[in-house]
Amino acid sequence: MPSIELIDINKSYGAVHVCKGINLTIADREFVTLLGSSGCGKTTTLNMIAGLDDPTSGDILMDGRRVNDLEPVGRDVAMVFQNYALYPHMTVAGNMGFNLRLRNFSPAEIHERVGAAASALDLSHVLDRYPSQLSGGQQQRVAIGRAIVRHPKVFLFDEPFSNLDAALRNRMRAEVKELHLRLGVTSIFVTHDQEEALSISDRVAIMRNGSVEQFGTPEDVYADPETVEVARFIGTPQVEILECVIDRSNGSNTVLRCGSASLPITARQAVALGTRTEKVLVTIRPEYVTIGGQGTSATIRDVQPTGPSTLVKLGWEGSAIMARLNGIVRLTVGETAHFSIDPMQLMLFDNESGRRIKTKS
Repeated sequence: MPSIELIDINKSYGAVHVCKGINLTIADREFVTLLGSSGCGKTTTLNMIAGLDDPTSGDILMDGRRVNDLEPVGRDVAMVFQNYALYPHMTVAGNMGFNLRLRNFSPAEIHERVGAAASALDLSHVLDRYPSQLSGGQQQRVAIGRAIVRHPKVFLFDEPFSNLDAALRNRMRAEVKELHLRLGVTSIFVTHDQEEALSISDRVAIMRNGSVEQFGTPEDVYADPETVEVARFIGTPQVEILECVIDRSNGSNTVLRCGSASLPITARQAVALGTRTEKVLVTIRPEYVTIGGQGTSATIRDVQPTGPSTLVKLGWEGSAIMARLNGIVRLTVGETAHFSIDPMQLMLFDNESGRRIKTKS
């Protein structure tokens, strides 16, 4: 299976610059997701890898070989689309084997490949049915099966689960992840759903405004965001960004002033701030906020029970802080609560560039 490398890929449609200097290296057999909101350039990037669209500039390499001028058939990739694109007049077996017939495979080999793919996808019992007789999940598996039978070097998925309900999406994610582990085919997946991306990927490329904002493991992009935009985009609920002022008035005890209140920081964070005197952007994940005890006073703005946890929105100094508490917690909107945070989990960002201010280990 090939590695894939995108080198300074740009794509423009007239005056609209859709992809802006994209650089990505995807390892052999890796599962990578392009994650971002609508219009960020992720599907355009996928189409250029597939050969369905040409880059305005830059190079696409597969196993070190430049493929910009290769037609899609010459790249040996298989693509699964958001709309299943099944032929309604063909059976499941007919749909799955259609591309093989076009390539003049023998009936015996078509039968063998379709049978193997159907078995892997739990479709053996519906091979003689038509798409209209299938559930949404079964139709999606047929579309995946049509890609599998080709034995491609690369799988490309363009938001394949967006038409499915939540429960079925979860099931399909697990099935695709298991399938990838079994087949070991280099795979690139496009989605706007962060939960989907984090649950199935080896690495995630977070795209924004046509560029890759961060490329890393699911753990990295969640726990160690490189920019304030990544911190804001990744995680549910979305974190609040606080604008605070650095206060060194108390000797070596540096704190962050947020309105009339303060947030304590660690000695390493104070060192990382260096000689900055301007404002910094601050956020913290909800799981590192504790309610109760003798903490800072805040007003409860919202309480959202989710079953295994409860989300609480706290109004504080004209801003909001989210807390995630274990289990079902009985709190009342409008009441005063006290919260505390783990200062080691505070994430600090430069006010101008939005880049992470990192502490040295």
